[in-house]
Amino acid sequence: MMTDMFGQTRLKVNLHLHTTDSDGHKTPEEAAAIYREAGYDIIAVTDHWKYRESGMIGGLRILSGAEYNIGGGNGAEGVFHILALGCDREPCIDRDVLAQDIIDGINRCGGLAVLAHPAWSLNTAEQTCALEGIGATEIYNTVSDAGESSRPYSGDFVDSSACRGRLYPLIADDDTHYYNGEDETTSYIMLACGPEASDTELLEAIRRKDFYATQGPELHLFREGNRITVKCSPADRISFFSNAVWAKGRCVRGSSLTESSCEVQPWETFIRAEVTAADGRKAWSNTIDLRQQTE
Repeated sequence: MMTDMFGQTRLKVNLHLHTTDSDGHKTPEEAAAIYREAGYDIIAVTDHWKYRESGMIGGLRILSGAEYNIGGGNGAEGVFHILALGCDREPCIDRDVLAQDIIDGINRCGGLAVLAHPAWSLNTAEQTCALEGIGATEIYNTVSDAGESSRPYSGDFVDSSACRGRLYPLIADDDTHYYNGEDETTSYIMLACGPEASDTELLEAIRRKDFYATQGPELHLFREGNRITVKCSPADRISFFSNAVWAKGRCVRGSSLTESSCEVQPWETFIRAEVTAADGRKAWSNTIDLRQQTE
């Protein structure tokens, strides 16, 4: 738990990891100990087709979770990995189903259906815009870089989806498998909740986008009329992304940058931001819907 630069209490949360209950290399108890030692407040244990209820492991809070995956390994044929987070009971999902069936099953149980690592899965905006009920997606997935695919970052998918009106909450997490110093305790969200928040309140905060995704840097994005402002911990790069393929002043480089602003055009429909610290660690904002009017 930490207090951000505006005095808001935030919880450090990893929403995607695996254990020896599926294809992870540590037991649930070992995994929880690693994340507790690294200062995490909550993790979701999301083993493949293995639902774990909310509770505690070794003094660390566990949000209920599972990962349901279909499509094998050929991205050309449609591969979907979908996290079930915060369900109030185990979703009754058969293995021989479609992606929409998985999403519907998660939502019926009060959970958040998260599209995992869309870049790794080669998911397209055209595919996912046909799906209803996706509650969030991963903009960054650590193991997809630390493993063998080298596709951890899903910014292109996120922006292509936003161009089609799908502005998902943007999560960063580890998807930990190996626990080898490369895929654990690296990417997470800082959720604007107190430690007493219920599972329902945690999910509501994610749906409201009351968090930022990060590997360490602090990042806040604000809108006032047509001006968009980033405030952040010291960074070497601040970048804005929208449906504009180019616009002046959208990437600022320097040293110890803590703020940057830009003006949006009337035809822009969304905008988000990323920052990169001197050590290469990044943070990602959620997306602001510019179609919504401000007071």
